Amino acid sequence: MKIVFLDADTLGATPTSEFASLGEFVSYPTSTREEALARVGNCDTLIINKIIVDAALMDAAPKLKLICVTATGVNNIDLVEAEKRGIAVRNVSGYSTDSVVQSTFAHLLSLLGDSPYFDDCVKSGRYSSMSIFCDISHPYTEIVGKTLGIIGLGTIGKRVAAIAGMFGMKVIYYSTSGTSHCKLYPSVSLDELLESSDVVSIHAPLNERTRSLIGQAQLAKMKKSALLLNLGRGGIVDEEALAFAVDNGVIAGAALDVFEKEPLPATSPLLHLRHPERFRFSPHTAWASREALARLVSKVADNIRNFYGLQA
Repeated sequence: MKIVFLDADTLGATPTSEFASLGEFVSYPTSTREEALARVGNCDTLIINKIIVDAALMDAAPKLKLICVTATGVNNIDLVEAEKRGIAVRNVSGYSTDSVVQSTFAHLLSLLGDSPYFDDCVKSGRYSSMSIFCDISHPYTEIVGKTLGIIGLGTIGKRVAAIAGMFGMKVIYYSTSGTSHCKLYPSVSLDELLESSDVVSIHAPLNERTRSLIGQAQLAKMKKSALLLNLGRGGIVDEEALAFAVDNGVIAGAALDVFEKEPLPATSPLLHLRHPERFRFSPHTAWASREALARLVSKVADNIRNFYGLQA
C-alpha cells in the first residue's frame, strides 16, 4: 500500500513514523495544485489537511481507496464525488478539545488581566523606577461573576462552559443549529446572548447558518465592556466590523485564533489598528499543542489500520 501525505508541514515537526509503519509512505512538506495532481498517481491512501480534493485530483489517483484528513473538517473534499467513486473519507474529531479550551482561557485571561502591559512594565524597567511598590494605573477585571455567552455548545463549547463555571462565571448559550440540546445551561436567542454577556466565545463550525453571523449590527448589541473571542472558524465574524468596533470602543476587546483568510493578509484591517492592545491574536494554533498533534497522528494511523484491517 502506498500512502501519500501532500501537506505534512501542517503537522510541524510531529513524528509521522507511525504512517511509515503501515506501508510505503511518501511525505511532502507542501504541494501546489499542480504538484498535488502529479504526486497522487500511484497512491492507495491520501493524507491531507488543507489540500483541495476534487474530481480532478481523484482522476489523477485511479488507485485511491481512502482519503484521511488530519483535521475534523472535510469541507475541502468533494464528498459526493468520493462516494460516487467508492473512495472512503475519514476525519479525526476530539483530538484537540483540551488544547482549544486551554487557548480560549489563555486569551480571555490575558485580556481581562492586561497581561502584556504588566509584563512590559517590569521588563522595560518602568517598575524599577516607580515611587510606590506597585503599578496601580491599570486595575484589571475579575472573571468571577461575569456572564459567558457561548455560540456553539458542542464538545469544545461544553468544556469551556464547565471550566467557566469553576471560575464562577454564569454561562448561557446560543445554538447555531436551532436545537437546544443541552439542559445544563440556559439556551437563549442570539440577541439576548449578545446583550447579556460580558464575554462572547465562539466555538461553532462555519456553515450556512454561521457565516457572517457576527457583523456590525450584532457587535452594536454587545456591552461596551464586553469581549469577543473566536476560536471557532474564520468567516463567522466580520473582521472589518470587529476592527472598527474594538478600535472605536463599541466593545472593549477581542481575541481571534481563526481568520476569514489564512494566513491573515497583510492588508487586513486587523493589522492596521489604532488600539492593537485591545486585541489578542494567535495564528490558528489553538488546536496545535504537542499532545494534540501526537493524538492526531495516532488517530489518523488508526483510521488507516481500521479501513484496511491491519493490526496495531
